[in-house]
Amino acid sequence: MINKKINTSFTLLLFLILFFGACTQKQSTLIKGDFTTAIVERGLVENYELTEGVVQPANEVLLLSPSSSIIQQIVKKSGQKVKQGDVIVRLNTADIKNKIDHITDQIEVKQNNLEKTLLNARSTRADLAYNVEVKKLKIASIKSMLADQEQLLEVGGISQAKFEKSKQELVLAEKDLQLAKQKNAIKLQQLKAEEKGLLLQIEMQEKDKANQIALLERMTVKAPSDGIILNIHGKEGEKIQGDKLLVSMSDLTRFEIRASIDDKFKRLIKTGRRAYVMIDKDRLEGRIGIVRPTLEDGKVVFTVGLTESKHSSLAPNLRVGLQIVKRSRKDVLRIANGPAFNKQNQQYTFVIDKDSAIREKILVGLVTDEYIELKEGIEEGSELVTSDINGIKHLQAVKIQLP
Repeated sequence: MINKKINTSFTLLLFLILFFGACTQKQSTLIKGDFTTAIVERGLVENYELTEGVVQPANEVLLLSPSSSIIQQIVKKSGQKVKQGDVIVRLNTADIKNKIDHITDQIEVKQNNLEKTLLNARSTRADLAYNVEVKKLKIASIKSMLADQEQLLEVGGISQAKFEKSKQELVLAEKDLQLAKQKNAIKLQQLKAEEKGLLLQIEMQEKDKANQIALLERMTVKAPSDGIILNIHGKEGEKIQGDKLLVSMSDLTRFEIRASIDDKFKRLIKTGRRAYVMIDKDRLEGRIGIVRPTLEDGKVVFTVGLTESKHSSLAPNLRVGLQIVKRSRKDVLRIANGPAFNKQNQQYTFVIDKDSAIREKILVGLVTDEYIELKEGIEEGSELVTSDINGIKHLQAVKIQLP
């Protein structure tokens, strides 16, 4: 009986030792610097197919002759680089300068005529006003005379016929005043129309002069942007017509990438698909543009237009790496990829909780070299261990030493 109790106690003691030993094994200390972590965030997860391409100008700029003229001087030759505003060609400007001088003379004549018209209008208005005042005085005089005649008529000092005649004179004088006012109004409208007409002529000639001055400026043909002169369509001393091609140049403010990829990826190369250009450790976003319908040496040839072409290292004929987006997940939970993760749909990770790392099961979506898509098991803002966890992946939790 005593032996049985001893055996039972020994068994219980052994169980407790093994139990606490097992619990103790689940705790360990990570040395500072032996692990790395990252924060779960929302963002874009994409994977790519890699290829290469060559930078080339996206646009060819065609400069037309602004007017019929003679090529006076060719400043830049074919193949030369130019900066925005550099003079490329100078055209003869004698005809335009003569036209500007002629228009200037015409404007001065019109302005002189306008001044005369304004003075004449002031004089005419004064004469018309004086004429109206005279007629008003005549009417007032007749009315006064009629008042006197009416008193004389009552005492027999004047005949009825003479009184009636005076009344007719008043009616005629009032009609004469009304007619004078109507004629004056018409005359004033005519003067106003003449003034307006001269002002309109002057305005039109001022616009014509401004256009000719602007044309004079364009006769010095300048580069509208940074670029390379491809061809000058003419020679010094040659006469050219207006709106004819004068200069063709590449535009170095916008670039595209001419690229190719093996025929097995042809289904991936579609106009509008997002792509990235790798240059100086930077990544520039772009879109696939033109896709050649025929293969060249078993490869699909296409262009990638850059969303932003202001990178300082962009230059014609520069060879760059390309990332063609195969799959994309927008606004998903993601974590920076690291040795802690693999490509399995279900796997384990360690979530940082103060001074501990707790093992959690997660569901993984799209896996790329940059990011892991986290579909289930983790919340945004969580901090995960991204370094190798092979040595601790069998543990439920570990103590950590924060760096």
